[in-house]
Order: sequence, then C-alpha cells, then structure tokens
Amino acid sequence: MAEKTKYSEDELKEFEELIHQKLAKAREELNILKGSLTRDTDEGTDATHGAVKTLEDGADTAEKEQLSTLAGRQQKFINNLENALIRIKNGTYGVCVDTGKLISKERLRAVPHTMHSIEAKLNVKK
Repeated sequence: MAEKTKYSEDELKEFEELIHQKLAKAREELNILKGSLTRDTDEGTDATHGAVKTLEDGADTAEKEQLSTLAGRQQKFINNLENALIRIKNGTYGVCVDTGKLISKERLRAVPHTMHSIEAKLNVKK
C-alpha cells in the first residue's frame, strides 16, 4: 500500500477545529496581556515616598518588560496558528517541510501549527 501523502478532508476539518479553539484561547490571553500592559497605575496622586517609589518603578518596568515579552510570544503563536489555517486551505498542512512526509496526527494534535515531523526535529539536533 502506498504511503499516505496528505490528510483527508475530515481529518483536516478536525485539525482546523482544534486550531480555531487554540486561536480563540490565544487571542483571549493576548488581550489580557495587552490589558495588563496598558493599565494605568492605580495609586492615585499620593505617590510621595521617594525611595519606595523608585523601587516600585523598577519593579513595574521589569513587570512590563516581562508582560511585553509574553505578549510578543503570544502574538507569534497566533501568527503560527493562522499560518497553519492557510496551509489547510492550500493543501500543504501536515506535510513536513524537511522530509516531505506526513507529520503524525499525535504531533499535530499536540502542536497543530508545526511544520516539522519528530524525525526532522531529531535530525536537526544531531
């Protein structure tokens, strides 16, 4: 029997639904991160403690940098998921870009935006 070279319409629909679910959750999380980044300080006008204020500013800056990094990663994840939807539409979804073989369903369920099979990932690390 010939080796399967692409997933069926039904299989692709399953992956598409999974990706849409992950996209909805990822967008929600990104909005929360963006909301945390843009929130106004809630201390009012009584910021009168000089040294303590400076420490708080440093902590606020570090927190904003961390939130910004997380938001950037989340945006990249969303872009990768959206690109996976494009690959479903153009018929290249689930095919490893390195080996040309079908990526296992288990891997795609775990990492639905991947373009690399486990085999290709392991060969890269050697």
